[in-house]
Amino acid sequence: MTISRNELRQAAGEDRSLLRLVAIALVAGAIIGCVGAIFRVALEHADRLRDTMIAWAHGHAIWGFLIIVGTCAIAASVAAWMVRRFSPHASGSGIPHVEAVLHEQIPPAPFSLVPVKFFAGLLAIGSGLALGREGPTVQMGAGIAVFAARICRLDWADCRVLLAAGAGAGLATAFNAPIAGVVFVLEELIHRFDRRVAVGTLAMLATAIPIARLFLGDASDFRVAPLSYPDAEAVPLFFILGAVAGLLAIAYNRTLLAALAVRDRFAKSPVELRAGLIGASVGILAWFAPELVGGGDQITQRALIGYESPAIVALAFLIRFGLGPLSYAAGTPGGLFAPLLVLGAQSGLLFGAACRHLLPALNIQPEAFALVGMAAFFTGVVRSPLTGIVLVAEMTANVTMLLPMLGACLVAMLLPMLLRDPPIYDSLREHTLRLEQQIRERCGACSKAPDNK
Repeated sequence: MTISRNELRQAAGEDRSLLRLVAIALVAGAIIGCVGAIFRVALEHADRLRDTMIAWAHGHAIWGFLIIVGTCAIAASVAAWMVRRFSPHASGSGIPHVEAVLHEQIPPAPFSLVPVKFFAGLLAIGSGLALGREGPTVQMGAGIAVFAARICRLDWADCRVLLAAGAGAGLATAFNAPIAGVVFVLEELIHRFDRRVAVGTLAMLATAIPIARLFLGDASDFRVAPLSYPDAEAVPLFFILGAVAGLLAIAYNRTLLAALAVRDRFAKSPVELRAGLIGASVGILAWFAPELVGGGDQITQRALIGYESPAIVALAFLIRFGLGPLSYAAGTPGGLFAPLLVLGAQSGLLFGAACRHLLPALNIQPEAFALVGMAAFFTGVVRSPLTGIVLVAEMTANVTMLLPMLGACLVAMLLPMLLRDPPIYDSLREHTLRLEQQIRERCGACSKAPDNK
């Protein structure tokens, strides 16, 4: 078989194009890792500052209470103002926007989204809203990658590759979970295996994670005590846990969408006012229970070690179940993954504690059910089981419960599908498309406005 010169030149051109893509991805990945790590460190400082302020305010009676509530309200309001004024696409998680761009339903957002997502996300999550850090880092990663592609004048095909890879690098940086970043890109963002996307994502992560670990260290996010593999008699319980997680996921998705629908009914009121009222509500909760506000990593950690009694966990679960959708309705930057992991760990711990009480003859570790519950609830809401399993395994540095997670995630995904409940990001992408239409209508109205000069 002979190869023509044209074919050789074409192959050489494709090789050069791939190498150029990898080189750009390596550089962009380092920047994304740095930005994502600084964002995470800044959030940790914001959480400590909030806790310090609350402790100080408790010594000043009513004035302290008003200061905390007012500060949370102002921070949320300013975050919403920044989004409205400078980058409307920065509201919410950011993952639905990235998916809409990858599906070529809307164009990429301007680079101004990145600083807005950073500072407004810091204000919103730092004020105590129950939102995750991964939403901002995913969208910032995608924004930085698109900016790099534009500077290097790449075509749309390679720009799309870098956008997906940057989003994966942002997720991996947020949770110190590089493999989950790759799986997230292939499973959730593009829904198929693409060699060029895989290579670009691996290149991004090859620099993003080492740079991020210079700031964050290489330890896993959560500490888990050694867990034994469940006895054969206990294995069916994980399938039941998957069913419980699937039903809870349906309820959570509908609660979140209902919160957004209520918000949309008040669309004529200033977004800053709505966000300020939600921030004030969070400030009131922070005054009485400061450990229940914010992203929730500490809550997840307590669930994974079985630190609190089932009654306290149940009450915290109910509060967080409503606080997450309420916080998302504020329209500020913030993700869903971290709050989902909180609810999954809490529901799994409660289920495990109930099983141990009802079946004392079995060797049941409620903490094992908490870990499996994280992946199962995530799967029920997002419908990305591989991402959920790998993410939880990396964040806990535990692979003992992989098989129970497979069974639980199977049922947690199957049940919502049978009940025709759409994945949450599909529903939120529809909101993103409506937002894009509103932005275009406003821009069109501004361009048609008469010049009064």
